[in-house]
Amino acid sequence: MRRRRRPPRFRTSPPFIGDLHDRIVNEFPHDPTAFTQGLVYAGNDTLFESTGLYGQSSVRQVHLQTGKVILQHKMDDSKFGEGLTLLDGRLFQVTWLERIGFIYDQYNLSKLKSFTHQMQDGWGLATDGKVLYGSDGTSTLYQIDPMTLKVVGKDAVRYKDHEVSSLNELEYVNGEVLANVWQTDCIARISQKDGMVLGWILLHELRQGLFRSGHRGIDVLNGIAWDKDNNRLFVTGKLWPTLFEIKLRPVVGPLHRTIENLCRLG
Repeated sequence: MRRRRRPPRFRTSPPFIGDLHDRIVNEFPHDPTAFTQGLVYAGNDTLFESTGLYGQSSVRQVHLQTGKVILQHKMDDSKFGEGLTLLDGRLFQVTWLERIGFIYDQYNLSKLKSFTHQMQDGWGLATDGKVLYGSDGTSTLYQIDPMTLKVVGKDAVRYKDHEVSSLNELEYVNGEVLANVWQTDCIARISQKDGMVLGWILLHELRQGLFRSGHRGIDVLNGIAWDKDNNRLFVTGKLWPTLFEIKLRPVVGPLHRTIENLCRLG
């Protein structure tokens, strides 16, 4: 039985302050064969997910409570699925190592069209309902017009004196773009105004907990979804058997290591 708890609140914190970590509120089944690249919550216990790997890439509709795949569009074996976002009934997806993306109908996952984007590569996508935000594995956060698919703005994401590279899966939450930093257990909380990092979400305990439970085949943290109507934050990873609903709380006391080390900002 799921217990209701006070939802997490996002507040804009002064730069470089407000580092957070997680408290698990709920755990849901997740397909352990899904190489998760993009994750979107669409209401009514429905998720959309983009999965990667050549020959295994897909866009799928997933039931939150059971993890069951309701609908699936299998991609051509030559395509490697990456980031995914939902806007006005259309799912936007980008692919790895190509400047090619696809648009699907939310309701039946039929492919509506393909497009070419202007990022260096396709990694992550998110939207605030007006523009698309994109990442390409560098420190650049792109703003993309959803009608023309052209870049209309971009910022270098920075924390203190460091550019934050390896930006991967994205999610938009109340004026912030959350970004997985590839090959770390860190999510950067990025200001949509100027690309400055407002704080961090540190999720090393999730992956370590899965390891302790015997799940040795899991890959990196990747996958963020936000339920704006109920203020719920979901995270998972590539080949993870679990999708977590987490509540954020400030870190109390000194960190084991610095943010620069934990999040590989060297």
